[in-house]
Amino acid sequence: MTSLTLPRQDGSLEQYRLTGTPIERPNTPPTFNRIAYAAAHVVSDPLKDLDPWGNPAIDWDATMAFRHHLWSLGFKIAEAMDTAQRGMGLAWPGAQELIRRSLSDARQVAGADLACGAGTDHLAPTDARSLDDVIAAYEEQVGFVEGEGGRAIMMASRALARVAQSADDYRFVYGRILGQTRHKVVLHWLGDMFDPQLRGYWGSENFDQALDTVLSIIEANRDKVEGIKISLLENAKEVALRNRLPEGVLCFTGDDFNYAELIEGDGTKYSHALLGIFDAVAPSASKALAALAKDDLATFRGVIEPTVPLSRKIFEAPTQYYKAGVVLLAWLNGHQRHFTMPAGMQSARGVLHYADIFRLADRANVLDRPELALQRMKSLLSTLGVDQSA
Repeated sequence: MTSLTLPRQDGSLEQYRLTGTPIERPNTPPTFNRIAYAAAHVVSDPLKDLDPWGNPAIDWDATMAFRHHLWSLGFKIAEAMDTAQRGMGLAWPGAQELIRRSLSDARQVAGADLACGAGTDHLAPTDARSLDDVIAAYEEQVGFVEGEGGRAIMMASRALARVAQSADDYRFVYGRILGQTRHKVVLHWLGDMFDPQLRGYWGSENFDQALDTVLSIIEANRDKVEGIKISLLENAKEVALRNRLPEGVLCFTGDDFNYAELIEGDGTKYSHALLGIFDAVAPSASKALAALAKDDLATFRGVIEPTVPLSRKIFEAPTQYYKAGVVLLAWLNGHQRHFTMPAGMQSARGVLHYADIFRLADRANVLDRPELALQRMKSLLSTLGVDQSA
């Protein structure tokens, strides 16, 4: 059987038959002409009875195996980022262990590379009383990453968003941290659709004012900034940032709605990538990026464009719960043995959302092991009340 019963948005049911074809895997990691970071998820361990909200058990073997899967497809890894449920299930002690393990494994894999999220999430925003509190928190995390031999992605800070009174406060904090780093850092502009507590980041809810502020921070510290990841889900805003970056400072798209066109570029400028969706569509993204490196735009577009509707569904509002769709696909594709997440976050989306993801993943050729995906999706749907006996 290659079909299953899926619910529709109008409450009816349909017999859905698989049509997709799995993307072939490269024999060796391909070469890209864009820097491509895949932000990777963590795999929970449901058989260990720890606090799932504050101290979740992690299946380290499966978590690290997924990193090796991404490296084999040519990606760098953006480690311990929001895709790994930082601030939504994975606390700083777990992130430290994740960073240690990933850096250790990367040293054993030819060509493997990663950068690691460093923020202030061990400081509760309500406990932050001053900019000095935020600086100390950043110093601890950036210091840990660099002390382990890694490079830092300076994550947006809920605590800073809470205590900052002006754009100058952001300039002060970022200047202090960037002035201390050993290596160049990637900055992180995460919109409030990903985290409502980041509203007004860079000191303003007005995009143009925020853009001026972040550009002034980059210009003042350009010898310490490799680039900036921007995740606002509006391609015009990313292009505006990209066009004004100083020479040598890279733009990394974090736009999970418009990444295909932003990576391809406009013939003059293009974006590199630091994307959570690459976790879910890694074989497709790898094939597309390898084709782009060979100036084969037809293959690039033909492979990557079908993944965009899937990504837009996974990242639909409330966007911060996109991790559930990412992990669903990891389970359907056999990268983990269960569909559970730290903090029980698999419950953040409903059966209609998951049914739409299944359809779109099939149409985008993202289901790597169709028979396994069919079997597992049937079991999930049955658990959620959609009878599969037909």
